[in-house]
Amino acid sequence: MVEVVFDVLGVVFLWLAVEYCLRRETADSLDEASMVPFADDPEVARRVELATGKTVNAVAPEEARPGWINLDM
Repeated sequence: MVEVVFDVLGVVFLWLAVEYCLRRETADSLDEASMVPFADDPEVARRVELATGKTVNAVAPEEARPGWINLDM
């Protein structure tokens, strides 16, 4: 019986913690955050925009400056 009470308290605590963390987020900010993984590749961003109809704020990949080398790590 005690285990059930602790399980319920754990679920309630988790729910309250998530609600507290997301209290200032709007539907638009959460939607924009879901598009972040596609923002660094313009081609993928275009395909996602065509598939979903949502705008992805894509950034162009960084260009190498003369005399500098971009290293992929």
